[in-house]
Amino acid sequence: MPTIPIEEAQVKLPELIDRLAIGEEVELTRGGCVVARIVRERSQKGRRPGPGLGKGMLTVFADDNEHLNAFAEYMP
Repeated sequence: MPTIPIEEAQVKLPELIDRLAIGEEVELTRGGCVVARIVRERSQKGRRPGPGLGKGMLTVFADDNEHLNAFAEYMP
């Protein structure tokens, strides 16, 4: 696992992150001691979408209340 002084990482952090492979780690050091680790996370693909991200994905073919008749006894 590569180690980089924290001062050097501050200067080129975006480049450092872009070069990391998924799951790869880089240790940041200060005064020769490890103080932090940067880990490249997996992409957002495969995660459940948040609220509102499915907008437009549902199509309603019938605009009536006939399908609600089966639930009439449960409705006020």
